[in-house]
Amino acid sequence: MTTALTQPTTGANGGRVAVAAAGRRVVKAYGAGETRVLALDRVDVDIASGAFTAIMGPSGSGKSTLMHCLAGLDTVSEGEIWVGDQEITKLKDKKLTRLRRDRIGFIFQAFNLLPTLNAAENITLPMDIAGRRVDKEWLGRVVETVGLGGRLKHRPNQLSGGQQQRVAVARALAARPEIIFGDEPTGNLDSRAGAEVLRFLRQSVDELGQTIVMVTHDPVAASYADRVLYLADGRLVDEMLRPSAEAVLDRMKHFDTFGRVS
Repeated sequence: MTTALTQPTTGANGGRVAVAAAGRRVVKAYGAGETRVLALDRVDVDIASGAFTAIMGPSGSGKSTLMHCLAGLDTVSEGEIWVGDQEITKLKDKKLTRLRRDRIGFIFQAFNLLPTLNAAENITLPMDIAGRRVDKEWLGRVVETVGLGGRLKHRPNQLSGGQQQRVAVARALAARPEIIFGDEPTGNLDSRAGAEVLRFLRQSVDELGQTIVMVTHDPVAASYADRVLYLADGRLVDEMLRPSAEAVLDRMKHFDTFGRVS
């Protein structure tokens, strides 16, 4: 069978780009018989490497489920999930855990920082646990990118919400994962702090070559992405390249007219 890496997607300039993650005919179902509910219904998706992808859709559309399946946090009922050239749907728990640790980064609404550690220690904690050597040059570049140079010795309770989320972003970037998934990463922040974090995510793509996938309901947040994927009723129904907040908002108003994609 052809692997996901040999099935590149088309970039905004019409060229072919590498695929960091992919789903093929993905079905996620809950329950059985008459109570069976399809959260994802035969979804095919490519996530371009070195790009910022946003996933949007109404409540219950399957957007978080899709992200969790692509990230190996949830299993699929049918179909295949690829991370790079590795199909992950058949991996045993131990190998899947190792893949998530070594190749995937996560940023969520909850900052998940340890209160007894300072910012620097929280950033390097996953690598310390894994017994991986910290690349100090790369770490310095990440810290500079997210603007934490003067806050590394501060503990979480000495940082604002935006600064704590920057620590979480730096923690995800520092391990140099192939792909970072964010589930509403600015959802607990005010508009100013959220904009700061989104700028840092954008910079990490433009300056560090990172691949980011973000689930969001916010048109402004989505406007930082290169590409927006729209889900409805568990299916991908539309996409937008080089989005603006106004265009995203207008598209969201017309979900009912998208129809179902076969």
